[in-house]
Amino acid sequence: MTNHGSGPLELDARIETLPLTEPFHITGYTFVDCRMLVVELRDGALAGHGEGLGVYYRHDTPDTMLRQVEALRGAIEAGVTRGQLLRLLPPGGARNAVDCALWDLEAKRNGKPVWQLAGLPPPRPLPTTFTLGADEPAAMAAAARRLDGARTLKLKLTGDRRNAERVRAVRAVCPDAWMMVDANQGFTRETFAETLPALVEAGVAVVEQPFPVGREDWLDGLDCPIPLAADESVQDSADLPKVAGRVRIVNIKLDKCGGLTAALALAEEARRMGFELMVGNMGGSSWSMGPAFALGALCAVVDLDGPLYMRGDRSPAVSYRDGRIWCPDAVWGGPAMSAA
Repeated sequence: MTNHGSGPLELDARIETLPLTEPFHITGYTFVDCRMLVVELRDGALAGHGEGLGVYYRHDTPDTMLRQVEALRGAIEAGVTRGQLLRLLPPGGARNAVDCALWDLEAKRNGKPVWQLAGLPPPRPLPTTFTLGADEPAAMAAAARRLDGARTLKLKLTGDRRNAERVRAVRAVCPDAWMMVDANQGFTRETFAETLPALVEAGVAVVEQPFPVGREDWLDGLDCPIPLAADESVQDSADLPKVAGRVRIVNIKLDKCGGLTAALALAEEARRMGFELMVGNMGGSSWSMGPAFALGALCAVVDLDGPLYMRGDRSPAVSYRDGRIWCPDAVWGGPAMSAA
């Protein structure tokens, strides 16, 4: 094993844009491309990569993220540690990109993969959901047919009153698939009550973020036999108390909490409080999926299909086969070839 000491780094931070294969619809938003902050940290011949999409509904954009990183260029290039980074940057995409680049570089310096450095279980292919954007029911059913090999589906729902039709249409063409739905804060208590019988009839396994942030009280006394998951309501560990006793599952996204370091801490605290874990993504390439894949070893639900909806990806890239995602060491988080 080759050891590489810490020390001054060379920072390259830039914004990249990759188009989506087609527009992607969720409650209140339509996405046509994937715009991301890319961070590369170099130590001589070794390089670590990180990627941040930010949190669009919190106005955490690649432009603001790039400004955050450039403001800390001196501290980063002086050899910032992951612990220092937690104090220098708030939760969000900028910290995620730098933190993941630091993890990737650390793996190459030490000749050990990130999963070993983080004390995570050995990697294995993980079943992942394949996401259907909110659309006309027939269009969603057609999209489901095209997802060859998908065993688990995630349906995006909206604030209108056609969600029951959407769920029934997809279930009709995928009778055996595990299915969850994600409202992205789009339901009211009334529209949720109207839709719930169709969700139960279709065998939906999880309902994610049914109500708006700030209306977690709408979950109190909710007569719902389907497990609920929090996404937008939980950005980082500080938000866990407000959903305790109200949801079963917490969706951890590295862009929300600000990197793998913070995500591991959030996962530990959430498990201590009795939550089940889900790992998700804000989109992105294989450099976004890699660190989330490492966290996925701890999660009951994995939603890491971002690259499938983009026209391009990194090389090498994560792979999808038989409804599972696999991230080889060479994609992200593995030792340098000379240290392997």
